[in-house]
Amino acid sequence: MKVKVISRSTDEFTRERSQDLQRVFRNFDPNLRKQEKAVEYVRALNAAKLDKVFARPFIGAMDGHMDSISCMAKNPNYLKGIFSGSMDGDIRLWDIASRRTVCQFPGHQGAVRGLTASTDGRILVSCGTDCTVRLWNVPVATISDSDDSSDNSMKPLAVHVWKNAFWGVDHQWDGNLFATAGAQLDIWDHNRSQPVNTFQWGNDSVISVRFNPGEPDVLAASASDRSLILYDLRMSSPARKLIMRTKTNSISWNPMEPMNFTAANEDCNCYSYDARKLDEAKCVHKDHVSAVMDIDYSPTGREFVTGSYDRTVRIFQYNGGHSREIYHTKRMQRVFCVKFTCDASYVISGSDDTNLRLWKAKASEQLGVLLPRERKKHEYHEAVKNRYKHLPEVKRIVRHRHLPKPIFKAAALRRTMTEAERRKEEKRKAHSAPGSISTEPLRKRRIIQEVE
Repeated sequence: MKVKVISRSTDEFTRERSQDLQRVFRNFDPNLRKQEKAVEYVRALNAAKLDKVFARPFIGAMDGHMDSISCMAKNPNYLKGIFSGSMDGDIRLWDIASRRTVCQFPGHQGAVRGLTASTDGRILVSCGTDCTVRLWNVPVATISDSDDSSDNSMKPLAVHVWKNAFWGVDHQWDGNLFATAGAQLDIWDHNRSQPVNTFQWGNDSVISVRFNPGEPDVLAASASDRSLILYDLRMSSPARKLIMRTKTNSISWNPMEPMNFTAANEDCNCYSYDARKLDEAKCVHKDHVSAVMDIDYSPTGREFVTGSYDRTVRIFQYNGGHSREIYHTKRMQRVFCVKFTCDASYVISGSDDTNLRLWKAKASEQLGVLLPRERKKHEYHEAVKNRYKHLPEVKRIVRHRHLPKPIFKAAALRRTMTEAERRKEEKRKAHSAPGSISTEPLRKRRIIQEVE
């Protein structure tokens, strides 16, 4: 005869040391847990609330510049380094960890309009309104170098004087060429004092230029005639041109999907395009209430950060119509440049009030070393939030952001204007002959024409 008994050995339950975790045996039979979904829902709600409690995105400000910060560049070879240029000609290399200046690059007589670092991170290229392009040696950034008592000014490797002012510069992701934006698009080599190639389409100034991360010879530029132009260095002339209704201030390629790029526009929106199909935008990213001045993709390619004239920094999903995060402070003025750090953990913004500001990419992220149990806890909270994100209460808490009053009012006014325009269009359509008026989606409406 079989006799079933409950047999428990004390060895399985006794801790060897007082620091050891107590063993807990769980039965995961769903029949024993009738309230499982309700419990998980409450956990998702609490996780969303905890995110709000611990949301402290601002880490610190880096001050030292005497004028507005006009441009920034990352050092691809050094995670903690960031370059910044200001309107008075001052260029600095910062150590993000200590938030101190490592060294300065004096020499420009006017505003610095563009900064970029070479692929190996050893050469810094700067250009500005004083019609010069300067090449600098980049020192290895360490804390000891940033001691204020030592002379930490650098001398330029080369100075190239040209005929007109420059508005932007970008370096190839793989190669020795860099491109400058000015009265025309010039392609330069490190070892040449004259441009090796020049592209021009129309008579308007080129405002910004960006090389493609996947194809070293392809680059995109925006011009003051409201156009976006694609160039290929293997061809003698520009490839394609897209004319929009408003000017594009900056462009950024998606590093994980190099055929896609996003343009920061003067009409408060960002437009994502596929370079192979420019007749309509893939996605329109709305939320800013003033011109978007700069844009930069995260190295993951899943999100990008924008800085705007409305004094806010926003983070968007690469395919999301609205921002997932908004950062602002009382002291921060118009944001002219933004960058994601190379590890996608932080965002840096440069603004009119002479400060660089360091923000967390995830507002409620815990800084420092996480224990394995803490990491698992965070991952579990993210998972339950993701599972119940469609429910109204969780969605409301996750989406809520406190906005400064001027931005709140400007956003409400923009919604009113958009709604009025939509109603007017509907009435015009209702009182016209059937089929005589076609409604164009916003993804096509802002494009005037595409020129081959």
